[in-house]
Amino acid sequence: MNPSSKPISASRSVLTEMLFPGDTNYHGTMFGGTLMQYIDKIATIAAMRHCHKPVVTVAQDSLDFLSPIRVGEAFELEACVTWTHRSSMEIYVVVRAEDLFTGERRITVTAFSTFVALGEDGRTTPVPAVYPETEEERLLHESAPARYEQRQQRRGQRYSSTEGRDK
Repeated sequence: MNPSSKPISASRSVLTEMLFPGDTNYHGTMFGGTLMQYIDKIATIAAMRHCHKPVVTVAQDSLDFLSPIRVGEAFELEACVTWTHRSSMEIYVVVRAEDLFTGERRITVTAFSTFVALGEDGRTTPVPAVYPETEEERLLHESAPARYEQRQQRRGQRYSSTEGRDK
């Protein structure tokens, strides 16, 4: 193990809020865009906690809405860095809703984001590696290279499909 490696748990970040009517749609559930903003914020904190540098979002790989968050429920976002490349970090975010009267909790959203760390010159800079400590972390860590390859393929397809348009 690289001496500059860190455990996944070192980046773990948690945020708990309550859903009020101002952040809901006409169904009485949370606006997806509002939740996406929370996801980006908690993922930013986890990424910065890991590398101790400024970071920027470069990809939102997946965002799976599994169940709605309703007015009056608490919602908790938990994020951690699951894998790193040279300057990039994959961050996994899970969102859980809780009925505070019954104590029932459920997963509402899972998401994978990619961030890069920036040096003082504003260019990408290396980040420490991460290593898993739990079985769940191991599964996320081991499956991350495949998600990285998918991101690279998508990026390559986007660039090749836009070449020549401005000519």
